[in-house]
Amino acid sequence: MIKKNLSIKQIAEISGVSVATVSRVINKNGRFSKETEERVLKVIRDNNYKTNLVAKSLRINQTNTIGVIVPDIKNEFFASIVAEIEEYFFEKSGFTVFICNTNGEQEKELDYLASLDSKGVDGLIYISGKNDTLHTSVRRDIPVVCIDRKPAVDQKIAIVESDNFKGGFIATQYLIDKNCKKILILKNKNNTSTSIERYKGYCKALEKNGFAIDERDVINLDNTHFDDAKMVIDDLVKKGYDFDGIFATNDWIALGALHALKGNDVKVPENVKIIGFDNVSVSRYSYPSITTIEQDKPLMGKTAAEILLDLISNKNEYNKDMHVTLPVSLVERETT
Repeated sequence: MIKKNLSIKQIAEISGVSVATVSRVINKNGRFSKETEERVLKVIRDNNYKTNLVAKSLRINQTNTIGVIVPDIKNEFFASIVAEIEEYFFEKSGFTVFICNTNGEQEKELDYLASLDSKGVDGLIYISGKNDTLHTSVRRDIPVVCIDRKPAVDQKIAIVESDNFKGGFIATQYLIDKNCKKILILKNKNNTSTSIERYKGYCKALEKNGFAIDERDVINLDNTHFDDAKMVIDDLVKKGYDFDGIFATNDWIALGALHALKGNDVKVPENVKIIGFDNVSVSRYSYPSITTIEQDKPLMGKTAAEILLDLISNKNEYNKDMHVTLPVSLVERETT
């Protein structure tokens, strides 16, 4: 037989304490002895007491929920970040996390943002979202943390990102140090903040070493996927375009470039060297394995979660700009 959910008043009567004491034990705040806590918790366990979260949220104006907008949950890069966020909020704060996968579709992203807003989430973590949707969909004044990409509209939003400029510089400088003289960059044509910064790092390394920036070497892909990179590199090789280095701004397009070169009997790394970005597992298990720039994905998720929880807990401090840039590092493998 399922026991009826008791009220706080009934729990207080059974425990022999005041209603206020029961409330303090449940909410884990205020003063009470260990003996009192154990007595109250035993009554709660024995009677299957569940906190009325709806009533509590109305009382404290907080739902203990957050929303996470992610463009592709199947993508290892994003999945690693989301897993860290979900674990942090579950373990550290007891928050429920609504994970919304948009598949990169703007309309779906808009619908999810509006839905999360209407559900009264206490905050949002926004991973690599569209540049112009956030300010049009979220009407309430809630804290927002963006990961990996800055919104186009200038808002007071916390940003957590890797040092994309330095990553682009390290990748290009490394190819130059490996005696590459003609280095292609494969990047997103949409000029997201991450793509722009990696391109700036590429340009800086070329300039530092006295190389001219040739616009023919800047390959803007419609989509930063395997097939797009494979097709464009295959086309360049067949046309006889001469290059000896490739900086791919993610590991999947690095893999696409690698397959195109192998399919045209171009030796890697003897004739062309390749470096990617992200350090997802495909770079480690490809043949040959791909040199890449490591982004600390768990740290990105944990840092964003810590910032958001702090902003939720200290609403009066949500008027300052917060921008955290995390370090990147080189992972040397067989394509260089």
